[in-house]
Amino acid sequence: MQGDREPVAVSHKGHSLPLHAQEESSAELWQTMRKEARLNADMVLVGLIRSCILDQPDLAGGLARLLSSKFAGEMVPAQVLEVLIRDFFLTWPGAVETVAADLRSIRERDPAAVDHITPFLFFKGFQAVQAHRVAHWLWQENRKFLARYIQGRASELFAVDIHPAAKLGKRIMFDHGTGIVVGESAVVEDDVALLQNVTLGGTGKEGGDRHPKVRRGALIGTGAKVLGNIEIGEGARIGAGAIVLKSVEPYTTVVGNPARPVGKKHTGLPSLTMDQSLPAVDYVI
Repeated sequence: MQGDREPVAVSHKGHSLPLHAQEESSAELWQTMRKEARLNADMVLVGLIRSCILDQPDLAGGLARLLSSKFAGEMVPAQVLEVLIRDFFLTWPGAVETVAADLRSIRERDPAAVDHITPFLFFKGFQAVQAHRVAHWLWQENRKFLARYIQGRASELFAVDIHPAAKLGKRIMFDHGTGIVVGESAVVEDDVALLQNVTLGGTGKEGGDRHPKVRRGALIGTGAKVLGNIEIGEGARIGAGAIVLKSVEPYTTVVGNPARPVGKKHTGLPSLTMDQSLPAVDYVI
């Protein structure tokens, strides 16, 4: 799902470097998270922290334990789900590095993420995205009924509804998460950020390719509705509450209902800085 150019981020010294060149491995990240866990071992949460982090050999094991404990029920045991999620990581070797990239990205972009274990254990946007990765794998393996189960449980628990067929990239951030809906044929590329109550939906009951394609580094503000088989260009910024029915050019800010461009084109990827400021708008009443 990546374009021809390498995704870039601006370092603290102002240099642009490929994101993958800055990333430590998932194994290194897991050791950092284990240190964080030891520093935050509240007595009330000691069972959670020990079970999902300190007793687990790696990030894949920790996430499998965490999600399986959340998604289990009387008729679907946690042990069965944990084996399923571990199988996912074994089948798709790149999955655990994608999880690590998501975690690091949240830590860098969200001031509420004071460490890595906070989003891992408590941010439902992060957990919903990881649950979708499992559901998407099941969908591709033609285990669609089970994929629907994962989707349904994630929707119940997190109030985030992502169709198992939707395609999500790396380093994406569902900030807060509540109310986000992503339709079946939607594509969300690398480094995208969606805030709460965003809908990537269709415009009617037609089938086929009917949902938005959100390109790299776009930022979609709170409550925005992006509808139809349209393209949100690389680095675009969608204002809070906008109703977007037409494609948006790269590095363009749109606001309103229906959404319209405002200001000049910007540079950089707004999703990396989470800059939601808007250009001055001339209003006509």
